[in-house]
Amino acid sequence: MNTNDHYYTICLSLFVGCITISSILANKIISIMGIFVPAGVIAYSVTFIASDVISEVWGKERARTAVLGGFIALIGVFVLIQISLIWPKAPFWNNDDAFSTILGSTSRIIIASLTAYLISQMHDVWAFHFWKNKTNSRHLWLRNNLSTVVSQFLDSFIFVTIAFYGVMPIWPLIYGQWIIKCLIAVLDTPIVYGCVLMIQKKPVPAYQS
Repeated sequence: MNTNDHYYTICLSLFVGCITISSILANKIISIMGIFVPAGVIAYSVTFIASDVISEVWGKERARTAVLGGFIALIGVFVLIQISLIWPKAPFWNNDDAFSTILGSTSRIIIASLTAYLISQMHDVWAFHFWKNKTNSRHLWLRNNLSTVVSQFLDSFIFVTIAFYGVMPIWPLIYGQWIIKCLIAVLDTPIVYGCVLMIQKKPVPAYQS
């Protein structure tokens, strides 16, 4: 494995790991500066850092492959959770109700995540390269933030509506989640720059698109 493939594997692993754990963490609603958001918001925001780095260094096709990998991982987690919920418990294990409460809710959240994720991440990859072409590959900070702001709104609206409609007030959650995600997107711009510069010190394979 060459150096660039090593970095790609790290970015892809970070992407898939954060997308799956964010679906479980989203069961808890937290307060950030008085704004109420699912606890998975930070982990999910990291996926946009990883996808933007992959898009910038390895191109659109590799980024789409990462999105597909995350989608398959979410489906796998959903199936495994369903199996764990229906599997008979050991007679001495007394936490089945708590387990079912958390992971039973996670099933609805994962369905919401699958829908919101596929639409928002595909839009993010498309928008990133749209602005890259418009700026002649300059101004990484601009395409990083423009693609992410719109994609995060799509994600927040779709995810919160499916996951929490009829259970919690959805508009405060949509607004709060989007604001926090946009703030993270602005703050993560130096991280995206740093990762891209570090990786591009090494020769980039000819298959970059």
